Amino acid sequence: MALADRDYQREEYHPPRYTTKLIVVLIVAFVLQSAFHIHVTHRKVDPMKALVGQEDTGFDSFKWLGLSGDGLKHGYVWQLVTFQFLHAVPAPWHVLFNCLGIFFFGRPVEERLGGRKYLSLYFLSGVAGGLLYALMAIFVFPSRSPIPVVGASAGLYGVMAIFCMLNPMQTIMIYVFPVRAIYFFWFLAALSLYGTIVPFDSSAHAAHLGGVLVGIAYVRWFHESDRFSQWLAGLRRRRPSRPVVKVRFPKAVGGDSKTPGAVPRELGPTDFISKEVDPILEKISAQGLHSLTEREKKILEAARAKIEKH
Repeated sequence: MALADRDYQREEYHPPRYTTKLIVVLIVAFVLQSAFHIHVTHRKVDPMKALVGQEDTGFDSFKWLGLSGDGLKHGYVWQLVTFQFLHAVPAPWHVLFNCLGIFFFGRPVEERLGGRKYLSLYFLSGVAGGLLYALMAIFVFPSRSPIPVVGASAGLYGVMAIFCMLNPMQTIMIYVFPVRAIYFFWFLAALSLYGTIVPFDSSAHAAHLGGVLVGIAYVRWFHESDRFSQWLAGLRRRRPSRPVVKVRFPKAVGGDSKTPGAVPRELGPTDFISKEVDPILEKISAQGLHSLTEREKKILEAARAKIEKH
């Protein structure tokens, strides 16, 4: 544990802002979801009956926003994201346990990785977990294909896997029992794998396993090389670029602009920009910096020197 603590302190610290915002969003979504079912449908909705058409509920959040194999077969790809914001209603235990897990494991992971990378890995774990669950339901357990899965646990399992693999010797408390993080990780992975192969309860173990696999892949192949950050930076670079803003220099010194190699004498701001600086900047934009003559380079140097004095 001491070694893990020293390694952790050498990492750059990022305040855990996104974890708190994520928890707030999940709780607000749960309250809205519960209010909708109580005040709009006026009764408890059985998602199984609703999905197979035995219960007419109008717009049912489980059917349209929860994730199911049948939903993906019908092209409801948005369910891979929306199911992560829904929970079992109206009892709050499902969302509360997930939020507690996000609070205790998400904060240190965000502090270590930074907010953007943390959120990206959280939602990527959720999407991967949801996709694995849906594929298992469609091809392996077709009787489960109509059953929707909801909850943030797939993303949470990915975050827990990252935490445990980055801090393997750290002690965590499971109820009143102290456990090394690496042993807790192997327990999560083994239980998720077994539940995926042999579904023994109503939990979506395949979704948990998908989140764990994303956490393993990140720590194993991307954390040290920082290729994941490069991938995110590449996505940002593909966004439409902002319009180029032309640089306007203030009044600068100069000599006779008609004399080759000379630096223009003092000109007014408008004259200096329009006659000397703008044509040079346009030339750089069209032909590159290497195309400048010695006189043009001296004009830019004079302009730069003037800016540094201000």
